[in-house]
Amino acid sequence: MKRRSLLSYIVIFLATVSLSVACSNPASNIQTNTETPTTPNTSTETGVRLGFSAWPGWFPWQVANDQDIFDQNNVKVDLKWFDGYLESISTLNAEQIDANSQTLGDTVSSIAGGADQLVVLVNDNSTGNDKIIVSEGINSVQDLKGKKVAAEEGTVDHFLLLLGMKEAGLKPEDIEFVPLETGSAAAAFVAGQVDAVAVFAPFTTQALTRPNSKELFSSKDFPGSISDHLVFTRKFVEENPEKVQAMVDSWFATLDYIKTNPDQANEIMAKRAGVSVEEYGKYAEGTKLFTIEENLEAFTKGENMKSLDFSAKQLSKFLVDVGLATKEIDTTTIFDDRFVKAYAEKIKGK
Repeated sequence: MKRRSLLSYIVIFLATVSLSVACSNPASNIQTNTETPTTPNTSTETGVRLGFSAWPGWFPWQVANDQDIFDQNNVKVDLKWFDGYLESISTLNAEQIDANSQTLGDTVSSIAGGADQLVVLVNDNSTGNDKIIVSEGINSVQDLKGKKVAAEEGTVDHFLLLLGMKEAGLKPEDIEFVPLETGSAAAAFVAGQVDAVAVFAPFTTQALTRPNSKELFSSKDFPGSISDHLVFTRKFVEENPEKVQAMVDSWFATLDYIKTNPDQANEIMAKRAGVSVEEYGKYAEGTKLFTIEENLEAFTKGENMKSLDFSAKQLSKFLVDVGLATKEIDTTTIFDDRFVKAYAEKIKGK
């Protein structure tokens, strides 16, 4: 079984994945001034090359870009939109961008595959935007037994699926698992090719277009299980700490802007998502954007999923258990909280 973060996997499937996601992701049809990543700039002289893709917790980066918040924090950002989330991960692994917006699980997977990366900020926790969606007749987790269930193998949605199954007393072998890229998984479910699917927003909207389909459970039922982050290459952090700090400062300034200008911010984020403002409001309900206080708490070691260190250990074990990693990683080396701490100190003095 191949690890999804290995570059050999990416090279083989990149074209297929990018095409399938672009066809099914409403955000891929939106024209903006955000540069696409077809010809990555290998120089960091212009600032920070930041990747992001279709997830409600990352759309605020578009607000930061459109409202000149990066400029206000003295950092030039080359914001790169990826139609395919998997492509954004592989591009960071190849160090063709300096930072990416990605889940903790995929960061752990990349590091297990040999990447050297640092988590410097918690963007959000999923509180319902990652869902297990099922067809008519499936009314409990136990009903999944023997059914075809699609998910992108090794991702947080696969992790969520197995968490729900474990709680209900089911083992991974109790279902017929169908490994598909997230956009393709949603499309397969709508076409009736599988009985259930594990997907994240906005692909949840697509999956729910299947007649009589419904949510079985979501990340709301497993608090802290899916967290999303600003992740840099370790080399960039070591060489450009002032730019990393400016990015963290820009993020919190953007959250302030969204709070004080919700209508304008929601219009920007809905446009980037390729949905109406009303529909975007539903996504926002399933994503908990983290405050500075919540960031500080997350970076503190603990014994539950609210702690990044604890979560990373659980995710690392998960990857080994499903055969996507050969050994667990040292989770103590992948978090750098000095930037959120510095921001906290700065606003304390105001």
